[in-house]
Amino acid sequence: MASSFMQQFAKKRSILKRSSKKYLEEALYKKLFSDGGEEHSVREKLNQFLKSHKSAYKWEVGHTLKTLRSRKLYGPALKLSETMEKRGMNKTVSDQAIHLDLIAKSRGIAAAEAYFMSLPESSKNHLTYGALLNCYCKDLMTEKAQALFEKMKELNLELSSMPYNSLMTLYLKNGLPQMVPPFIQEMKAGDIMPDTYTYNVWMRALAAVNDISGVERVIDEMKRDGRVAGDWTTYSNLASIYADAKLFDKAETALKELENKNACKEISAYQFLITLYGRTGNLLEVYRVWRSLKLAFPKTANISYLNMIQVLVNLNDLPGAEKCFREWSSGCSTYDIRIANVLIGAYLKEDSYKKADNLKYQSQKRGTKPNAKTWELFLDYYLKKGNIKSVVKCIDNAISVGRGDGGKWAPSNAVVEKLMQHFEDKKDVDGAEGFLEVLKKSKDELGSDVLESLIRIYAAAGKKSPIMRRRIKMENVELSDEGKKLLDEISEE
Repeated sequence: MASSFMQQFAKKRSILKRSSKKYLEEALYKKLFSDGGEEHSVREKLNQFLKSHKSAYKWEVGHTLKTLRSRKLYGPALKLSETMEKRGMNKTVSDQAIHLDLIAKSRGIAAAEAYFMSLPESSKNHLTYGALLNCYCKDLMTEKAQALFEKMKELNLELSSMPYNSLMTLYLKNGLPQMVPPFIQEMKAGDIMPDTYTYNVWMRALAAVNDISGVERVIDEMKRDGRVAGDWTTYSNLASIYADAKLFDKAETALKELENKNACKEISAYQFLITLYGRTGNLLEVYRVWRSLKLAFPKTANISYLNMIQVLVNLNDLPGAEKCFREWSSGCSTYDIRIANVLIGAYLKEDSYKKADNLKYQSQKRGTKPNAKTWELFLDYYLKKGNIKSVVKCIDNAISVGRGDGGKWAPSNAVVEKLMQHFEDKKDVDGAEGFLEVLKKSKDELGSDVLESLIRIYAAAGKKSPIMRRRIKMENVELSDEGKKLLDEISEE
């Protein structure tokens, strides 16, 4: 049966010419994103496909995985990759490298390392080594990344620009932009051809040390070299650097280059243009590019509306943002709470609580529940207003919803500290205990700072707690000398 499935995968017939009912009527990637691409919708459609036991050609699976990864939907991508392998899809070394990356993003580095170790020796080449190196770099695991890179050299693996790009990005994220130029020199010495990403990270490294003239020299070198033609990402990178340096005229010149390079009409390029024109404060250009985007993509995706509305809000064009929102909400097939959140945040910022609350209500009527971000926005608003009871309720709601990736949501340490300080100032033991009951839903351990604060609240209120000492012991935390002294006071009968 596995061999039969592999034979089906190997065929690359036109979707329109398929006669077998075992195949999907439309390409898998189109089916998954038919309702706009929100995560819960993609997961639901993927589950429907897998339960149906229908087949998809290998090229479809590959294209779908690429699309899922580009949208950071790593969990669904890994599930698809694993299921297809179980059903007999033969994985190339390139497929295995992609699978390793998905495991790292969904289950962590340890799981990715275990997968790498389980691969046959024939699969441990520059692709899978490079994928593991990239995972180390993304998780800022410098020592492991350096050691693996040296091993790749010792094994005389074919080195391209990719491992260098990963390492240079790692050092840049670690605040060590000065480490990037030596890698560039090593690449030149080894006659390793740079790619567009190489030039982009090199420019960002120079920009990080305020060497704008150096950035311009890199662009000139790229043009003189001629082997790598800068694409739209090169000029979006350059425009962003200029915008950060407040060189808005130069930024807009780079954006014109970006438009010239966007020959393939990639939607990401349009979104970068809108964002970067927004950063230069050029509202007219923002609207011009938006009109171009909608002409190029008549079925405009939710993510494009999200980007546009956010830019308009940042430019204080709230009427424009509201108009854009109405256009989206009247025609969208899938209501995206993230887009509503942008306007909710804008309304709360200008103290228009009724508008924000009404929009939350309208979103619920459209069948979309508030997510953790929605409750965070209201949480911040209530906190500024001193409405602590509503803050705790928002925290409880956000914890119940959880993060979009399925993980637990928890309030920031700063928010927890502010709430505990409020309860201490008000000598409100009941309020503090009620809040901690909510907090326990998202935190396995409350920590010494929170418990010391609770002890201070008991002391300030003049209340005793015969069980506090046992609670401290169960939490296994070390109190400060002041905390120990107060614990003795509130524990005395």
